[in-house]
Amino acid sequence: MLVVNYLNDSKGSIMTFFNNLSSLFTKAREDSQPVTQKKSEKKHQDSKRVEQQKKVAKKPQHKQQAKLVDKKTIEAVSKSTQQEVSSILREAQAQAREIIVEAKDEALQVKAQAEQEARKQEETFNQRQRTLDNKIDKIDRRLDEIQQKEKNLSKEKEAIEQLKKRLNETKEKMLKRLEEISGMTAQEAQKILIEGLEKKLTQEMAQLIRQKKEEVQLEAKEVAKEILIDTMRHGATDYVAEYTVSIINLPSEEVKGKIIGKSGRNIHAFERQTGVDLDLDYAETEVRLSCFDPVRREVARISLEKLIKDGRIQPARIEKTVAKVKQDIEESMVEAGKELCQLVGVYNLPPGLVKSLGRFKYRFSYGQNMIKHTLEETKIGIKLAHELGVDVNVVKLACLLHDVGKIAETPDGNHVEMGVKIAKKYNMPQEVIDCIAQHHEDTPFTSPEAMVVYIADAISGARPGARYENIDEYIERLEELEQIATSYSEVEEAYAVKAGREVRVLLNPQQSKDDDVNVLAGKIRDKIQDKLTYPGTVTVNVIRETRGEAVAN
Repeated sequence: MLVVNYLNDSKGSIMTFFNNLSSLFTKAREDSQPVTQKKSEKKHQDSKRVEQQKKVAKKPQHKQQAKLVDKKTIEAVSKSTQQEVSSILREAQAQAREIIVEAKDEALQVKAQAEQEARKQEETFNQRQRTLDNKIDKIDRRLDEIQQKEKNLSKEKEAIEQLKKRLNETKEKMLKRLEEISGMTAQEAQKILIEGLEKKLTQEMAQLIRQKKEEVQLEAKEVAKEILIDTMRHGATDYVAEYTVSIINLPSEEVKGKIIGKSGRNIHAFERQTGVDLDLDYAETEVRLSCFDPVRREVARISLEKLIKDGRIQPARIEKTVAKVKQDIEESMVEAGKELCQLVGVYNLPPGLVKSLGRFKYRFSYGQNMIKHTLEETKIGIKLAHELGVDVNVVKLACLLHDVGKIAETPDGNHVEMGVKIAKKYNMPQEVIDCIAQHHEDTPFTSPEAMVVYIADAISGARPGARYENIDEYIERLEELEQIATSYSEVEEAYAVKAGREVRVLLNPQQSKDDDVNVLAGKIRDKIQDKLTYPGTVTVNVIRETRGEAVAN
């Protein structure tokens, strides 16, 4: 079909060529006609000129001469015209022959290309036909092989069924023979075998359980150590705690007089504006500031330093300076709150809550800055949450807000209760509120996230060097721990160890029983929680030991 179409296209092009050739001859004839017309017009003009000459000339000889001239002119023009027409025809015939030759060559080339293309198409078709025949042959052979395998499988299946039948018959005969020899039925023999197997397996399982338990305990200790070490390393911070001291060094003792002012007006104005008590008798060149509110104490410290540096200490100046410092402190607390939230990756908190977190900058718990403690605890909690697979977002937010009750403006309960109220005020999620309420074990844990927050808080607050106490308060707390333990008649001795984080209680075996160990440990724990304030946790270990002694003579 491709060859036929190609030949049809070639035939059409040849016909177009001959049509163009015919139009060319027609044009040549048309071109020759204007030349003849021009000659005739010229002849007509010449004849008119001769007639005019005849009219002018009066003599007869002049007319005869004019006729001879016109005849010669006409013959010359006719001859010239015939020559031009013959030349044009010859040129047209030559061009026609050339065009015919070129058309024949082109037709031959088209025919050759078409034949070549037809041979290629035929060869391709034959090749595909051979490939298809080969594939069909392979498929036929494969089908024959599959049919043969199916026949073989059927035969093998029949042989297996016959073999199973013979085996079952042999098994039944053997069972009957065994029952006759042993005097027991198959059910009785099976029961005896199962009981013996259970005893053997029970011993092996108990031994395996003990072995696996020991391995798990050893592995769990190592894994727990690795997790805690990695968590504490992750929680390490480079934040330097800004300890807000309450002592100001004076350049000289004369400055005290300026601070007091005439009739004590300056010191009274300062205490009234700041809400802080000034102790000028602490040392000769020092002033001690006393106030339970660390923010007010910090405002007083900065204001007094600025007034001393300025030298103009008077009521009006004091009021202006304190107002300016309060504004600066408020701005610095807001910035500190924002920075804390960014460091732990918590965003979009209410502005009032962010400002409350900023008050951590001037809040300390046993010497540990609250911003440092919160940042450290949050990082530890996030790491533990990732390790344990609990909700990281809940742990992160709960660690950030767990001590927010410590900076409540109007506290009417402990910091846990106030923290819960603040969290509810700002519509925090219930999971976060539960973590805040349970981070000191005031209520039972309700989620793994709450336990993670509790552990992170304990790690940050109880690690060595995190917090410090006054030496007198430290010794007093240790003595109180021992006194609480020895207040019970069953206790023989009690020791506060591990920097007050553990109390070891030794019972008198004659005055106590084994059941008293756990009961007394709970009583001492409750009493410590009610009467003492301490960082972290205190472990109560109660020991009752009975010794027997005999002397051989």
